[in-house]
Amino acid sequence: MVENKEKPPVFCEKYCIVCKGAREGNKLCKAIQNIELKIFGKNGCIWGAARTRYYGVTPDKKLPGNSRKNKQKQTGKKK
Repeated sequence: MVENKEKPPVFCEKYCIVCKGAREGNKLCKAIQNIELKIFGKNGCIWGAARTRYYGVTPDKKLPGNSRKNKQKQTGKKK
């Protein structure tokens, strides 16, 4: 199996007001994201498409808790 050596798509995951807000349950952000998904397709904008390629999850879905890449991302953080 070939390991994905791309950098994680940080913008969609942490900084995009629309995507982050929609995943957290904000109704206005969900409405905007639904319009965006209808315009750009199921993967959304270029940052959402990068997130889908990297994690295998579309921008409107939360990352699965047992995702290997999600665990790597969490263990890389230092507080």
